[in-house]
Amino acid sequence: MTQQQEREADGLVLETAQVSEAPVQRNRSMSEVVEAAEVEPDVYLTSRPMLGVRSAKGWAAWMIVPPVDAAMLLLPLLWNGNHFKAILLMAAVSMALLFGAGRYRARLHLSVLDELPTLMGRLLTAGAVVATLFALINNQAEVASFLGTLLVTIALVLVGRMTTTMLILTARRRRVVAHRTIIVGGGVRAAEMATLLARYPQYGLVPVGFVDDSRDCEAGRVTSHLGRVRDLELLVPATGADVLLVADGDLAETELLDIVRSPECLDCDLLVIPRLPQFHTQVGIVDHIGSVPVMRIRNPSLEGPTWAAKRAFDVVVSALALLVLAPVMTVCAIAVRLEGGPGFLFRQDRVGRHGQVFSCLKFRSMKPATASESATQWNIGNDKRVGPVGKVLRRTSLDELPQLWSILRGDMTLVGPRPERPHFVSQFSAEVDRYDHRHRVRAGLTGLAQVSGLRGDTPISDRARFDNYYIENWSLWLDAKVILRTFSEVFFARGR
Repeated sequence: MTQQQEREADGLVLETAQVSEAPVQRNRSMSEVVEAAEVEPDVYLTSRPMLGVRSAKGWAAWMIVPPVDAAMLLLPLLWNGNHFKAILLMAAVSMALLFGAGRYRARLHLSVLDELPTLMGRLLTAGAVVATLFALINNQAEVASFLGTLLVTIALVLVGRMTTTMLILTARRRRVVAHRTIIVGGGVRAAEMATLLARYPQYGLVPVGFVDDSRDCEAGRVTSHLGRVRDLELLVPATGADVLLVADGDLAETELLDIVRSPECLDCDLLVIPRLPQFHTQVGIVDHIGSVPVMRIRNPSLEGPTWAAKRAFDVVVSALALLVLAPVMTVCAIAVRLEGGPGFLFRQDRVGRHGQVFSCLKFRSMKPATASESATQWNIGNDKRVGPVGKVLRRTSLDELPQLWSILRGDMTLVGPRPERPHFVSQFSAEVDRYDHRHRVRAGLTGLAQVSGLRGDTPISDRARFDNYYIENWSLWLDAKVILRTFSEVFFARGR
């Protein structure tokens, strides 16, 4: 196959034509959109090659850095077998710290000097940990010898980083690595970004065009207008783009937020230029294109090994908690039975992940007058029908303990947005922005909103914002923090 044929087989490129007002519906193919247009289509596909650039989707040159770091950390083993265990431990601790610090995330502006303070800090921390352990079991002469090996190891890692940085920059400049990028927005800043990326290939991004809801755009003078923001779901797979760069222009922010979280766009790196790029942050290393700061926005991954670990943790903890707390739950059941008569458990339909309804269990703290009241009335803690036992259960959250069974079954999780009744889910989804986005994950026994004081009769909009913040920024450590704060809430019996 000739080079030209390889380029043509590499992918498709979008060209602009006269802009139409025909709406683009989701879940439709590009050909269906074009055929449905009454006038000249807004965007159409051709089979022309795009600058001869191959997409880097699915791999990145930055993947060479971890193996080189590991090799440099282990290289002293070739001439220093006496410190075999210490060198291996140094390599393991260093790699753990570097991975944990996010040092293996590709940056746009590559510079060893920018990375040097953080890199040295992680390596010296690892060295201090290993040297301390080494000193506890060896004599002073052996420790001094290991410190010399440690300094050589750090120098080797720095040499390795300089080498990999040069290799990556060379690959980018020759377009061996070139991530196809759609610029979101068509204003002055978007035009500037398109110009800079085309002029300086060392950033590893190649603009394939821009999207904007306006016809008259500054960016149209330097790159192709691919369509409107709502077209992104079609344009990302059609162009093979794996980076979305949000600049300025005529953008509906609510629509943009929903689209970049769609399945078609979820795998794309999301880069955002701050509204006031002249203001620079005081902390952290800010990436940039030219002199313009760029923020890398995290796309929440709601599947994968970490979520499997979360589920495994739920199963183990809920099973153990049911066994350990069985006496406490028995006392609660007896107290509820004595205060309110038969039926110590209260079952209620709640909405969980993906809108699925499940039966939520609680210890009964009051008796609703009717089933309709239970499903549609917003009850608060000072309801006169709540007796002394019910008040204690509510203040201490002991009434929630039967939900451990729901966690074990898989209807709920330990930490997540609190589940709500179907009636109120319909109501709040219509009234509160992004309320239904809470249902992207399982409902939780406790949540970030609850440990932040949003319990009982508090604004639903505030709760929804906290719940979505939790989902967007989820990590196992965030779950751990919520659980620890939940114990504080329970022990201090802060009311609802």
